[in-house]
Amino acid sequence: MRKIAVVMGSKSDFDKVKPVLDTLDKFGVEYTARVLSAHRTPDEAIGFARDARKNGYGAIIAVAGKAAHLGGVLAAATTLPVVALPVSTSFLDGLDSVLSILPMPSGVPVAVMGVNAGVNAALFCVRMLAATDDALAEKYEKYVEDMRVKTLADDADLQKQLDK
Repeated sequence: MRKIAVVMGSKSDFDKVKPVLDTLDKFGVEYTARVLSAHRTPDEAIGFARDARKNGYGAIIAVAGKAAHLGGVLAAATTLPVVALPVSTSFLDGLDSVLSILPMPSGVPVAVMGVNAGVNAALFCVRMLAATDDALAEKYEKYVEDMRVKTLADDADLQKQLDK
């Protein structure tokens, strides 16, 4: 199974990265987490992205806030899928991050998750890997079924409460 690279622009983003790592752990997906900045360590970030495929990665999650150019910089240096995870900031509560990521030029695609949606970023990558990994696909199908069962149980509980 290929690994996922989780690259955050700043160590201060780690609280937003933790749900990503927890979700990947739940599925048994190996990952590497790094702090590499598009602005402060561009050479290292680009080098990491250039070597990611040969180093066994199947996708990269780029976590950044404010001038969130990390996803675009990484995507420009690799042919792997890049998933951007914009994080909330003190400036515009994450809207600044989203607006920095969305306007990618044609030819440099970056998938964009919701602000602080680390679980979805991880699940999106799990789905990508599961496209060619039957064991992982089975784990994902079980995850989906477990969500369905829980939601139906929650609905049954609500109906009991409403039938006072």
